[in-house]
Amino acid sequence: MVRQAKAQRMLTHHQIWAALDRLAARAGLSPSGLAKRAGLDPTTFNRSKRVTVDGRERWPSTESIAKALAAADASIDSFAKLIDDGGVSDRGSVPLLGLAQAGTGGAFDGAGLPSGRGWTEIALPIAEDGQVFALEISGAALLPAYRNGDIILVSPAAPIRKGDRVVAKIKTGEITIATLKRRTAKALDLAPFDASQSARRVASSDVAWIARILWASQ
Repeated sequence: MVRQAKAQRMLTHHQIWAALDRLAARAGLSPSGLAKRAGLDPTTFNRSKRVTVDGRERWPSTESIAKALAAADASIDSFAKLIDDGGVSDRGSVPLLGLAQAGTGGAFDGAGLPSGRGWTEIALPIAEDGQVFALEISGAALLPAYRNGDIILVSPAAPIRKGDRVVAKIKTGEITIATLKRRTAKALDLAPFDASQSARRVASSDVAWIARILWASQ
């Protein structure tokens, strides 16, 4: 278990796990993606595994950290820096949810902001926008733009222009990710990433919210 002291002080549970989150982000992965790449159970670094059912802190093993470092092509010195000073200053934590869960009821509020259970956190580069959240792509439906396991950063507050990649929540519960071709007071024209598919028109009255994709882990 990792309980080593540095500079005459004991490392905290939060510091170790936050450093693992930053390590995953530097590799362009979610914590579960880093665990999978390291040959570990995908849930090894999940937030739900960081505290036992009776409320005790659970620490990552030295073996799992070593495998994570190898998977991220990082040294123990670089990991120590992530623990010591939090890494580079342009990184922060944003809420993260799997795309498959994003269409379920209660995942977002009326403004398109994270709400309810199921959200974890991931350390990623973010704009100065407190409303940014992340979604993890699942499956191959969004190829060639996004692959299974990719992370996208989404901002409901960012201005949206023609040609931007967007996430739109339809009032029926469907989550659509596409390129915005045209937006009027009456409708959205959305172009799928697969060029063989036709553009889709959605009535503005059917859209719960639309948000711009700022960044993707590719």
